[in-house]
Amino acid sequence: MINSVYRQKIYPFLLRAYYRYLQTSERSLDKAYKAALQIKAIEDEHFNGNKINFDSTRHSGSVMDYFESELKRQLKIIRMRLTEFKFSRFFLDESNQKTAKQVGIEYSSPSLILEKLNFIDEVTTKYNSFKPDEVIPNTLSPQSTIVPVEPSLNQTKLQNTPKNKLDNSARSKTNTTGVLPRSIFNTITRLQIELDPNAEQDVVKNFRNTQKRTIISVRFLLLLIIVPILTHQISKALFVGPVVESYFSKHSEQAKIFLNYEMEEEALTELERFEERIKFNSLLGKHEPLSQEQMELEVKDKAREIAEEYQHESGNAIKNVFADIFSIVAFTWLLLTSKREIAVLKDFFDHVVYGLSDSAKAFIIILFTDIFVGFHSPHGWEVILEGISRHWGLPANHDFIFLFIATFPVILDTIFKYWIFRYLNRISPSAVATYHNMNE
Repeated sequence: MINSVYRQKIYPFLLRAYYRYLQTSERSLDKAYKAALQIKAIEDEHFNGNKINFDSTRHSGSVMDYFESELKRQLKIIRMRLTEFKFSRFFLDESNQKTAKQVGIEYSSPSLILEKLNFIDEVTTKYNSFKPDEVIPNTLSPQSTIVPVEPSLNQTKLQNTPKNKLDNSARSKTNTTGVLPRSIFNTITRLQIELDPNAEQDVVKNFRNTQKRTIISVRFLLLLIIVPILTHQISKALFVGPVVESYFSKHSEQAKIFLNYEMEEEALTELERFEERIKFNSLLGKHEPLSQEQMELEVKDKAREIAEEYQHESGNAIKNVFADIFSIVAFTWLLLTSKREIAVLKDFFDHVVYGLSDSAKAFIIILFTDIFVGFHSPHGWEVILEGISRHWGLPANHDFIFLFIATFPVILDTIFKYWIFRYLNRISPSAVATYHNMNE
């Protein structure tokens, strides 16, 4: 019977898989060649046979985004299929080629293969340094971003100047005093920028870079939030949960009902209240008085119910520990593999924060300092630490909590004050003055 099943189902499946393996090199090369033809068609039809230029103003932003996504997709197909082609050719020996001829599989001639590979290389060589999500780093320093609130041509021109030039200009503005007011030179510079014939192209280019930076930053922030949460829930439901539940079911007698003494105290308190509630209701005449045996039976059933509830809570705490480990690993892996996205996100936050008005900066600083290091912050820290302890099934060590509250907010307060003194006072003195006035 086993041999018949093997002949009828398994053997034909393995045979089809082997035939598909023999066709892998041809199939992968054809798909890579077709992807290169797609890129070449876009170049010939929309860019006069030249390289796809994302700085071109001939097409709208939506059209250029489509071209960029299409180029990204086709280049990815080419890379994957060429890798598949190389590996399949490496493992394709003479015996496989003979088998392919016997079953009617014909391979392309070497000249045709070289022709396709040369064409693919001609198309892809233009985009060797292409990174689909690359955003040109903004060279605008924080000193120059906090002054204007609305975008203008002056901002656009400044963002396209070299970084060392901006740093030198910012340093000269803070450390030297000119013979004439700086506003006169700023006005002359603004007029020169407005008369520049390339100003419109600079504005379009800057807008596209800003749009890309915002999209990448928002997408990366969502990944930082969603990936750990999904990892926690999936690992808890599919991996950690079944293991812990099977252990508790096999060792139900040896498994602890309470992970710490606080759970045990809560369970005993709940059982005592239940017994007192029964006595209180019987004294009020809400139901008939129970005998001693009935009372013991009711308490016994309630004790079993409480034990099952707290055993489930203990198992859930153990699941949380291992699921949190998986979440931390996923979060760390995401950070290690997303260095470019982190740089873009930092640039995005710099523009958001330093682009705020002085009153908005002062308001945010006061809000964060009052929440984390303010007068009422110890109560919040205590709630957070107790919640974390309960999440992991640990007893709430009040000595550790009080020591943490006495030291950690002080350290945060010191860091806030040092940042205000060291950086914000140099970048935006008016924001510091507004902060002190609002804080008083």
